[in-house]
Amino acid sequence: MGAVTYCTNIHAGESLAETRAALAAHTLRVKAACSPDAPFPVGLRLSGRASLELAQAGEAEDLGRWLKENGLAVTTVNAFPYGRFHDAPVKEAVYLPDWRDPERLAYTLRLAEALACWLPEGATGSLSTVPVGFRRGFPAKDRPTALAQMRRALAALVALAARTGRVIRLSVEPEPGCLVETTDESVALCAALDPEGAYRRHLAICYDCCHQALQYEDPAASLARLAAAGIAVGHVQVSSALHLEGAALSLLRRFVEPVYLHQAVARQKDGTLLRFNDLHEALAAAPADVASWRVHFHLPVFVRALPECETTQPFLQEILPLFPPDTPMEVETYTWSVLPPDLKIADVAASISREIAWVEAARNRQP
Repeated sequence: MGAVTYCTNIHAGESLAETRAALAAHTLRVKAACSPDAPFPVGLRLSGRASLELAQAGEAEDLGRWLKENGLAVTTVNAFPYGRFHDAPVKEAVYLPDWRDPERLAYTLRLAEALACWLPEGATGSLSTVPVGFRRGFPAKDRPTALAQMRRALAALVALAARTGRVIRLSVEPEPGCLVETTDESVALCAALDPEGAYRRHLAICYDCCHQALQYEDPAASLARLAAAGIAVGHVQVSSALHLEGAALSLLRRFVEPVYLHQAVARQKDGTLLRFNDLHEALAAAPADVASWRVHFHLPVFVRALPECETTQPFLQEILPLFPPDTPMEVETYTWSVLPPDLKIADVAASISREIAWVEAARNRQP
């Protein structure tokens, strides 16, 4: 069974030096707790700045040696947030540059080259990426440009595999508010990108459980839909969202904060969904006839309920045992720095270790 890890986007750091410092300060502690006697996988987040530094002669090899010497292995890279991701407002900028911009393609391929350097020969790796772009401000006329750039990335990954013997997947991560949100939209995107199946080995989905729970999708049906379309899951982001029964969204007001988007989805009593790009927008709209709310705010996955609401932990308990045993999984509570104080149950490394233990237990339950 594939090992469970976490994504290092939880730690602040945009430069390569800051990334390495975070690995030394935090990831080695998590390894000591979770995998003291065996290599520990890392879901490595690298910014645009770090990717440029890593592309300098010898830098990827040097980091690879340090990882190996410290018992760390990288098979998944978070190539989604390009710019600064902590300690400043991120909001919609997290999707930029999107796939219209040539820099998104260049950034992705820089990280693919680095990942190929770190993978054992014959191994498969996964790069998560923006689901084309954020829906607001992305006109339909720009979609062909974005898809053409994504195809260039896939073609480059084919060439990289032929050159290095390492297969790297471009794993599109559906996200609320983006051009690809739902499982059906994921299937449609893959069909548009690869109608002939030429890129089948290199095109996948990064399945973020929080994001799909926000769509009120059925876990088994979602995975069956991907499987029927022949779409692989490159890796899984194990994350949990807020779930509130009833219409009293004001109960969640303390989760409004200035750094990240917290998309909100209301399921009305007739089953239809209303989507809002951020929690404060949903609070201002105050729609009627709401049966429940789900809000994109990554919480420690071991948290089942809060004083004012529940979480989407039941979605995790249902879906985790359904993934193939070798699917890479990583917890991704990147909101640690903006969590309300009462939810910071331990220091960050201890909390991550507890999340990993919870995921390992949950994925081994009988579906």
